Amino acid sequence: MILLESEVSITGDFEELLKKEMSVLQRFFRFRIGNRHDADDVLQETCIAAFQSFDGLKDKSLFKPWLLGIARHKCNDYFRDKAKCLEIPIDELRESELSYGAQGITTVSVVRETLEKLGDKDKQILYLYFFKQMPQAQISEKLGIPLGTVKSRLFTAKANFRREYPYDPITKGEKNMKKNKMPEFLPEYSITRSEKEPFEVKWEEMMGWFIVPKQGEKLTWAAYDLPQRRRTEICDMEVVGRAEIHGIEGVEITAKEYEPMEPNRVRADTEKDGDVLTVDRRFIAQLTDTHCRILAESHYENGVKKCYTFLDGDEFLPNWGYGEDNCGNEVHLKQKGIISMDGDKITSEGKDFLLDIVGRYTVRIGGKEYDTVCVIDTGTYDEGILSEQFLDKNGKTVLWRRFNPDKWCLQRYKKTWSEMLPDNERLTVNGKTYVHWYDCITDYII
Repeated sequence: MILLESEVSITGDFEELLKKEMSVLQRFFRFRIGNRHDADDVLQETCIAAFQSFDGLKDKSLFKPWLLGIARHKCNDYFRDKAKCLEIPIDELRESELSYGAQGITTVSVVRETLEKLGDKDKQILYLYFFKQMPQAQISEKLGIPLGTVKSRLFTAKANFRREYPYDPITKGEKNMKKNKMPEFLPEYSITRSEKEPFEVKWEEMMGWFIVPKQGEKLTWAAYDLPQRRRTEICDMEVVGRAEIHGIEGVEITAKEYEPMEPNRVRADTEKDGDVLTVDRRFIAQLTDTHCRILAESHYENGVKKCYTFLDGDEFLPNWGYGEDNCGNEVHLKQKGIISMDGDKITSEGKDFLLDIVGRYTVRIGGKEYDTVCVIDTGTYDEGILSEQFLDKNGKTVLWRRFNPDKWCLQRYKKTWSEMLPDNERLTVNGKTYVHWYDCITDYII
């Protein structure tokens, strides 16, 4: 086949631009579509569709958002096809009701379960108003009832729904300042290994931040340095509403850090709240049936708001990403045997993103006793730190302990951590030394 000179030019420009954005496009699909084979198929469909439409793109500087727009449409087509296969009535759901996790499509079951508890009139009016998004006047016409009756029914249905809904509503402007409730010094604690088998646990917390990304959730946590055990940072967190990024829905979470630790001050602007330094962050996070993951993070740096999303590759993954293709941390945890712990010696498969239950432990802290499993994570972010997280049967963090590789941020601190904290506890992971830096607790145990 003989190509015209103009066609050759279009093909060359397209291939050059596509090559630059291919890694972003791959992350987009592999993040949204858990099945790698399906993700690659939809990626190919997107490239073909983009090439066929490329001649109509007048401003080539807009290639990336234009390409992602096509990708979103192809993803929506994919979800609709999947929904039909699973017999989900797609026309009766808002798009936000479909969540595609690493293991497939799920629906927001809590809302549906609550609706099932209501009477038929309540379900009907809520369905038309919220799901079909009909104006009240249109509902009046459709049902053949006065507008005043529609308003009365809707008011009653909302009240009945709130009564049955399992999560507390968010009050605008509600404060969650619990910093005075967090002790100035870390309570004494002991950790004793149990002879009992580790239990399986449902862990829905956002990794490293302890909050569950669901409407109505809020908590306060504090960090304590070792060996002084003095409180170094407090963070108030709250889920403030629903949010969407690159077509994926989650919830928005505010995080206000008081007296943030030095690394966090370097990465974000601090402000004064009275005499206290603060850092404000916002997250968008998503919880599915199988995984919990951060979708985006934002903060101010040198007066400029910095926003990072899962599509930003190396700008996002080192601090906010986790798992293969940033799938997030698993919700359903059970012991896999990929990490083992014997005293202060840990052995693992030596891969990135390893997380496993290593045993069952009794944690006594602040005069209380907790039956927990210890979850060890290696190589999550920040040049391969290690964490020990003790979870009770409710899936809540009782105690979180951070260990740094001995040469972590050596260029910044100019000393190894063994030199800086010679009396702190040490672990070895596959023969490599890690030094205990600080601990975290939440108001869950206070």
